Amino acid sequence: MLKMLKVKSLLAVGTVAVLFAAAGPASAGAALPVHYGSAAEAESIAAELYYPTAVPGANNGCKPSSAHPYPVVLVIATLSDEGSNWVTGAPLLSNAGYCVYSFNYGETDLSDFGRIDALGYIEKSAEELSSFVNKVLSKSGASKVDLVGHSQGGMMPNYYLKFLGGAAKVNELIGLAPSNHGTTEDGLVTLLNQFPFAPGLAKLIEFIGAPSLIQQEAGGAFQTKLFSGGDTVSGVRYAVIETSHDEVVTPYTNAFLSGPDVTNILLQEQCPTDPVEHIGMASDSPAWQNVLNQLSASPNPSFKATCTNFGLPL
Repeated sequence: MLKMLKVKSLLAVGTVAVLFAAAGPASAGAALPVHYGSAAEAESIAAELYYPTAVPGANNGCKPSSAHPYPVVLVIATLSDEGSNWVTGAPLLSNAGYCVYSFNYGETDLSDFGRIDALGYIEKSAEELSSFVNKVLSKSGASKVDLVGHSQGGMMPNYYLKFLGGAAKVNELIGLAPSNHGTTEDGLVTLLNQFPFAPGLAKLIEFIGAPSLIQQEAGGAFQTKLFSGGDTVSGVRYAVIETSHDEVVTPYTNAFLSGPDVTNILLQEQCPTDPVEHIGMASDSPAWQNVLNQLSASPNPSFKATCTNFGLPL
């Protein structure tokens, strides 16, 4: 999580020209532009400053089709927002015929008017997800939704499924580098917990408005509660799409789930040269090709992505 803060700061400093060129999200159309890699990251930074609560392809009031009966709800990562997180995913899914919805959650005093979200207590964020799904079902007339989440957005819905009745309303949960089973931040969490000031540091992080960072620690109280009864619930399909280069969810195998109806996908087993890291997963073509396969009514178990348009090693 600390690396994500650092990367967002560095990217923001070096993109003044892009920011002034951005005028706002494009209107929905038959074929929305889809960006990958560095082009997507440039769009993402512009979106974070100028339109963090809107993204092309999402929340346009469409009705699900018989081919794609479940609306897709996109669930953002920690420190992100819907405008920046889904510049690739929302238009891609919309172009593919899906009804797409997105929202921001977990805002605190640090959120900078919706630009830096998913910081609040994860239990409360799951309640926000529950409320949003209910609205989507009411507007769309669908019986269930599919959830696609990045990082915390792939992990947090597990709380909704297990403790808030979400299993009856969700067909599938797909996680892009989800923080399932928490992270050691390359051992940083483990190291800090050896020091006597560790409890005080955790309280400080909660006090300043970022408790979700603490709740994503591997072996912490929240993670223990979330998965103590098993990783999955019956009636829901699960897919985890992860990169071996993940430097936020560490070890990267913590992202994977165990149980029936689970598909765990390591991108480098399909595309060995894909350099994508944690943040770049949101704009990696092989990752999204796998999302589309998993969203289909009958996913191809032998699916192999075309190894082009990689996300950045961020």
